[in-house]
Amino acid sequence: MAEDRSSSRALAVPSGRFSRLARFGGLATNIAGSAALNSARHLSQGRRPQASDVLLTPANVRKVADQLAQMRGAAMKVGQLISMDAGDMLPPELAEIMARLRADAHFMPGPQLKSVLTAAWGRDWLKRFTKFDTRPIAAASIGQVHRAQTADGRDLAIKVQYPGVRRSIDSDVNNVAALMRLSGVMPRELDIRPMLDEAKRELHDEADYEREGHYLTRFGDLLADDPAFRVPGLHADLTTRDVLAMDYVEGVGIETLTSAPQETRDRVMTVLIGLVFRELFAFRMMQTDPNFANYRYQPDTGRIVLLDFGAAREFRPEMPEQFRRLMKMGLDGDRDGMRATIREIGFFGDDTKARHQQIMTDMFDQSMEPLRHPDGFDFGGNDLAMRMRDAGMALGADRDFWHIPPMDTLFMQRKFSGVYMLASRLKARVNLRAIIQPYL
Repeated sequence: MAEDRSSSRALAVPSGRFSRLARFGGLATNIAGSAALNSARHLSQGRRPQASDVLLTPANVRKVADQLAQMRGAAMKVGQLISMDAGDMLPPELAEIMARLRADAHFMPGPQLKSVLTAAWGRDWLKRFTKFDTRPIAAASIGQVHRAQTADGRDLAIKVQYPGVRRSIDSDVNNVAALMRLSGVMPRELDIRPMLDEAKRELHDEADYEREGHYLTRFGDLLADDPAFRVPGLHADLTTRDVLAMDYVEGVGIETLTSAPQETRDRVMTVLIGLVFRELFAFRMMQTDPNFANYRYQPDTGRIVLLDFGAAREFRPEMPEQFRRLMKMGLDGDRDGMRATIREIGFFGDDTKARHQQIMTDMFDQSMEPLRHPDGFDFGGNDLAMRMRDAGMALGADRDFWHIPPMDTLFMQRKFSGVYMLASRLKARVNLRAIIQPYL
């Protein structure tokens, strides 16, 4: 969940189905009108306009990003996911505009916040607190977080869901997808229908704060004896489907460690990467949201605070064993074994052309490079991420290859990619081989 920023302001969340639909319709009309003007301008200059010239403009992309940020809920969440998963397919200036969705979030004004809390806790809810800060300490796509002290002495972080989020999820997802295609933000050749169906399911899960509280407790129990981590405790008496109450835990943003000593950055990323492998192979359950804001750091204790378990998901039993074999074959350089296991997992099918199977095998072989360094991998001193991105874009641009792998693997990949990005941001040096070896 993103920290509140200076660009954020109190702005009511449109919660009615018709009011949200009207905003989508108004934006679509605005973009269509802008495209018509741009087309006329190109024709008057004797040029035949391409769709990208009149639709995929900074002005149109900014309109989409600004409107989604105001609407919040599933609309903003889907925009965030698309900006992460398809951002590399956009020109840098447009990707930067869409990236604002991962940083800026407006918050509910006081009367709307009071209405939500009254519906969750009853009219006399304020009597349960000695202090409740009405300005949130963090705000994101689905909810915002407030600090509060209860009458019995508890110091809490209270996450409050925006009104109307659950009932607008399905329509928001459909409308955002249509809007992205109209504006040109999302490439027309990108078939994401299966991903949209899964996005609806995931968003319904994330919008259930009682479910998130369940996973908050499970991860807290699993990591209770690990001195490297701190998971806030759940306060079930104040938790409902729309409100999540947990311990308030001090910490600074994980990105602030960019100026920390190399030893600190290396240690933090070693334990975080180790946690990802524990989630896959030991817990068989993973918090799949790679947002940097879900990690905080305590300089006085050196502990990492883990937040936001709304995207936690459990894996099918065979998946950890499949990836264990795949990684072992990758370390051994067994390309035939890698290709067979990649097919078994579902990254491509039996009817996939040989050249596409070759590209996928090459990409996985590249992804194993950090694990092959016996003395550690320098995330800040290599071009692996750029090479992987270029290979992925080349594969995605080939209209002969369209295959959606199992969703569990996509969400796991998203988590791996997010942790890789964080390690690159911190320029950490990590011995990944030593971390993975016990699981193989």
